[in-house]
Amino acid sequence: MPSSYTSRLKLERQASGENSGTWGNLVNYVFNRIDASTKGYQSVDVAGSANVTLTSNNSTSNTDDSSTDDQVHNAVLEFTGALTGDINVFTDAVETKYIVFNNTTGSQSLTFGPTGGTGVALKQGAKTIVYTDGTTMVDVMADLGDIAMTSVTSSGNIAGTNINGSAVISTGNVSGTNLVATSDTVDIQGSSPAIIATNGTNTDLTLTPNGYGLVTFNGGGKIQQLAEKVNTSATAATGTINFDAIDGAVQNFTSNASANWTFNLRGNSTVTLDTLLDDGESITVAHIVPQAATAYYANVVQIDGSTVTPVWQGGAAPTEGTASSSDVYTYTAIKTAANTYTVLASLTAFA
Repeated sequence: MPSSYTSRLKLERQASGENSGTWGNLVNYVFNRIDASTKGYQSVDVAGSANVTLTSNNSTSNTDDSSTDDQVHNAVLEFTGALTGDINVFTDAVETKYIVFNNTTGSQSLTFGPTGGTGVALKQGAKTIVYTDGTTMVDVMADLGDIAMTSVTSSGNIAGTNINGSAVISTGNVSGTNLVATSDTVDIQGSSPAIIATNGTNTDLTLTPNGYGLVTFNGGGKIQQLAEKVNTSATAATGTINFDAIDGAVQNFTSNASANWTFNLRGNSTVTLDTLLDDGESITVAHIVPQAATAYYANVVQIDGSTVTPVWQGGAAPTEGTASSSDVYTYTAIKTAANTYTVLASLTAFA
């Protein structure tokens, strides 16, 4: 029975009693192949526009462990040369894995895969890890799933399903389904850094602080357009109206006021405005109240349940509402110290 060869590494399996006097050399060739397949490096010139099929020989050809093996049976492959057209580089259609480096030049693409199967496009100038089941090549670095690290710094693009680290720094694009930086700062470098939603149509971009925390913009800002949340309810102004600033800055009542009311500005039922604002900060809210023929007004103003005396536009507090109109009350609360506020107020009638 003659020798046979394994399907993946093409190692010689000697038949019993065969190769008398030479079997030792043949075993050494197998060792050379194993050595190259686990630790070997091969640079392959793929210049031009023609597809390239990597050389693949039986282990009997690997007679010198001081030189490289054939091209397929190496752990690391570096593709070089100037591309003049999009090309495919084919390896054996068997299960295997590689570290690959697309070190070619030119603006064309290089796709690496098993012969007759599906390959992956290798980004020019990048190194990656790939494997194949003999039919389809998979780029491991393109689909890592969750990533946790101390720091990631890249001169190219960073993409992933979940990226979680104390620092994510890139001079290229950072993209993913879920990006988490566990330190206090996400550093976007470049002369004109941008956070952009690119998928879908008319896609919203949401910044969500934790709990009742605030989003802080240090420096000036420019806004092309702004849509503000309005809380509309079929509520009639009467009794004590609790205005929950955390839920939005505009309350629109659609039922006519039925009695004079107390306006109480707070964070919400569990968070005080004093907790929500730091000293030296302010908040402005608007309360829209429709009036019937008999009109009413806000005769008491409170913050967190404590009465305050606003400074009213025009110099005097209102003493009545505006019949058959919508009265809009605007309040600006400026926190000057703990539980201490200057409140600027105005009443404007719209009919």
